[in-house]
Amino acid sequence: MQRYGMLIGVKPEKLEEYKQLHAAVWPGVLEKIRECNIRNYSIYFKDGMLFSYFEYHGQDFDGDMAKMAADPETQRWWAVCKPCQEPLATRAEGEWWAGMEEVFHTD
Repeated sequence: MQRYGMLIGVKPEKLEEYKQLHAAVWPGVLEKIRECNIRNYSIYFKDGMLFSYFEYHGQDFDGDMAKMAADPETQRWWAVCKPCQEPLATRAEGEWWAGMEEVFHTD
């Protein structure tokens, strides 16, 4: 299992819309997340930023993320969510949400 933390901005005028979307995530999107071996997925908000945390339980992260990205329902979901988000200027090339380095963990 691998833990992931990611960060992205949220447009202030879109925060309530983003919260409403995530209060009722489409069932097909949730199923695809599970199919792609993601567990314990959470998104938090603070000071204009969204922080996501999830655990990956598969063997091929890049393959599973490609599978998710190819899913038509997930693509429609992202099309609805992306206008609410403001990617970080410092994100790596090809990233939408900026990946983060884990510096501490304890069970």
